[in-house]
Amino acid sequence: MSTTEQRVAVVTGGARGIGAATAVRLAAEGRAVAVIDLDEANCKDVVDQITAAGGKAIGVGCDVSDEAQVEAAVARIAEELGAPTILVNNAGVLRDNLLFKMSALDWDTVMGVHLKGAFLMARACQKHMVDAKFGRIVNLSSSSALGNRGQANYSAAKAGLQGFTKTLAKELGKFGVTANAVAPGFIATEMTKATSERVGVDFEDFKKGAAAMIPVQRVGVPEDIANAVAFFTGEEAGFVSGQVLYVAGGPLN
Repeated sequence: MSTTEQRVAVVTGGARGIGAATAVRLAAEGRAVAVIDLDEANCKDVVDQITAAGGKAIGVGCDVSDEAQVEAAVARIAEELGAPTILVNNAGVLRDNLLFKMSALDWDTVMGVHLKGAFLMARACQKHMVDAKFGRIVNLSSSSALGNRGQANYSAAKAGLQGFTKTLAKELGKFGVTANAVAPGFIATEMTKATSERVGVDFEDFKKGAAAMIPVQRVGVPEDIANAVAFFTGEEAGFVSGQVLYVAGGPLN
């Protein structure tokens, strides 16, 4: 880091998968990290991993779709770690189904976590970023933003996050705040494992089938996404904003 001040990063959905890998990577970059998840107890393993390596981290329980919980969580982070100037909106859920089977609750749940959650977290954290004249916001989109059968809700939410990202870049740029999105392709996580179980395919076979369609001939791992997030949140990335980076092992068209 080019500053002697330790930046404070917030990673939502940080207890496992992409969020956990991102929290660990940002800690390795010298950031103090607030690991947010629905259940604070689930953050312990990631927090312990960071602190065991000499880093600084806390776990915070928060439903990112709840305005009062978000405001309280960000206030606590500011008090215990310092002003949050790096935000990674990673929290997500799946409620996959074909359109004619999808309930309104399935739709609302996915929109609430992905879109409303990103909005609430960004709104709460940007105040600290503007005051610091430095900020980095990274929203986790997905290759599903291009459309994916059985994911009308998830695809719409992930596409919405791209528009949200570009708007934040335009609104907050003059305050030294950048906003970018990372759109993963197939990443081996508990979430993709759950998808394989839903469609009745062994996870290893599911991954092999996906890898065969990817130019680099492998599926992604959470660290692949953490690497991209680390770049966007770096001190040196101040002239990169409003971008959507597909991390998918090759082009998707």
